[in-house]
Amino acid sequence: MSRKFNHKASPEIFRRARELREQMTPAERVLWEKLRANRLNGLHFRRQHPISKFIVDFYCHKFQLVIELDGEIHQEKDQQQRDKGREEDLQNLGLHILRFSNQDILHETQLVLTTILNEIERIKRL
Repeated sequence: MSRKFNHKASPEIFRRARELREQMTPAERVLWEKLRANRLNGLHFRRQHPISKFIVDFYCHKFQLVIELDGEIHQEKDQQQRDKGREEDLQNLGLHILRFSNQDILHETQLVLTTILNEIERIKRL
């Protein structure tokens, strides 16, 4: 796999990503069922994908789109600050980021999918 594709992620990050793929949350499972095997408009997504020093929940390389799912912990102030720094680092790599709460995934799945498709259309116009 090209290192550019992963922005020089370390072997440890790859190992941890494999572990996370085996321990997906219920929300991750729901979204993965909609994204896997190019099910969303033929778009190819990866799950628990290593990028630099991070592991992103879902990633569409063609459009440089990262999708992050946020559980309850992401509502805590210190976690929000870490998330903001992580998001800035990813944006500095030229990536686009969408964030959804686990509740959005579980209860508003179709709206989430529509938002993803709208973001891809926005990226195409850039």
